[in-house]
Amino acid sequence: MVYGQPQFAQGGTGMSTRPQIALVGCGYWGKNLCRNFHALGALSVVVDATENGQITARSIAPDAQITDSLEDLLCDDQIQGVALATPAETHAELTIQAMQAGKDVFVEKPMALTLKDAEKMKDVAEKTGRILMIGHLLEYHPAVLKLHTMIESGELGKINYIYSNRLNFGKVRTEENALWSFAPHDVAVILRLMEQAPVQVSACGGSFLTNGIADTTMSNLRFDDESRAHIFVSWLHPFKEQRLVVVGDKKMAIFNDVAPHGEKLQLYPQNVEFDGAMPLLKKEDVQFVEHSNTEPLLKECSYFLDCIQSRKKPLTDAQSGIDVLKVLHACQQSIEQNGEPVSL
Repeated sequence: MVYGQPQFAQGGTGMSTRPQIALVGCGYWGKNLCRNFHALGALSVVVDATENGQITARSIAPDAQITDSLEDLLCDDQIQGVALATPAETHAELTIQAMQAGKDVFVEKPMALTLKDAEKMKDVAEKTGRILMIGHLLEYHPAVLKLHTMIESGELGKINYIYSNRLNFGKVRTEENALWSFAPHDVAVILRLMEQAPVQVSACGGSFLTNGIADTTMSNLRFDDESRAHIFVSWLHPFKEQRLVVVGDKKMAIFNDVAPHGEKLQLYPQNVEFDGAMPLLKKEDVQFVEHSNTEPLLKECSYFLDCIQSRKKPLTDAQSGIDVLKVLHACQQSIEQNGEPVSL
């Protein structure tokens, strides 16, 4: 797994010539991609077979072509990239079809539902020379990028553990469980911040609304250096919480995505020291860490366009997506085995 941070082109979103993008799917999440690619001046075509999707696309991007034909856009030489915001079970087939037609692809998470499909997607990208970027949005969040820089610099010291809570009341899914719906973001960020993959996971979940579909899951990750992480996700929770806590042996940090901008990234310069066998708590007041206020999705979409132009490998490339899938599959296996640990 290759770690690092995205290198954004100078000039931000104001580049004079933008690759032209076709968006496939303009529903619950696709409409956000529609808005951002349109704002970047890159959205040429929106493909959606539903009346609601087409109405939404026209209201957001009135100058874009609206169609229900995927084949037409794949034959259009003016379209350089395809963004996929379709159900996860369609990702592998549509991504491969687009790459074989000569298009670079941005595909929302999870990149596929099986490791076999994900490996095939990576193989096709390599054979066709196409850019394949996975929509792990939080890896492009300015606060997460700043947090990664702080960890890389050694400011927090050795990372002992990370925990992430992604909780809300709704939106309830009946096809995929909370692990697969919510946790890919957190797994991706934790792997990036830890700069290693876990050697073992365990997970448990509860199905309260739909039989066999876990509404809440808790996943535990153990790394080779004995550092730990846990991820708690649920759509059956009384309030919204999106919080990532990083505990180092020098300092601690919190990324709270529902806080106001100036309070999203908090640094606690405190740790535990020992006087012989006696632990001494060194407490300090919280510090708010400055970072840019760019919308993460706008940054992610702009980065995809930069990758198309520069032909550089994306930060969230196919291997990144596969690494996340391996953890998700292991967690799912553990859930089905009543929490038994699974080695990776």
